[in-house]
Parts: sequence; C-alpha cells; structure tokens
Amino acid sequence: MKVKIFDEEHESDLEKSVNDFLEHENIEVIDIKFQTAVSIFSDEQIFCFSAMIIYY
Repeated sequence: MKVKIFDEEHESDLEKSVNDFLEHENIEVIDIKFQTAVSIFSDEQIFCFSAMIIYY
C-alpha cells in the first residue's frame, strides 16, 4: 500500500493534479481523502486544498 499527497492553493489545481496522477498511473485506488484549510495573514485569506490518495 502507498500514499500520494497533493497540496495546491486553488481547488482547480488540486483537481487537475489528482486527475493527472490517476490518468497516468496504473494503480488500484483504495481511498481518497480531501481537506481544505484557511488562514488569515494580514488582510489576506490563504487557502490550502489537499488530497491524499491511498492506493496499491
């Protein structure tokens, strides 16, 4: 069993990264975990979109 972790600033970038990985790898996906985090730095909101793929 292996894991692959993705971390992007925009949800569309995360979607593309995950889809590219799934398209180009010959794997059996066991599970995909998704998480969103947000923080505030000065007046700016910073988002973090991440996913972890558990696979064989």
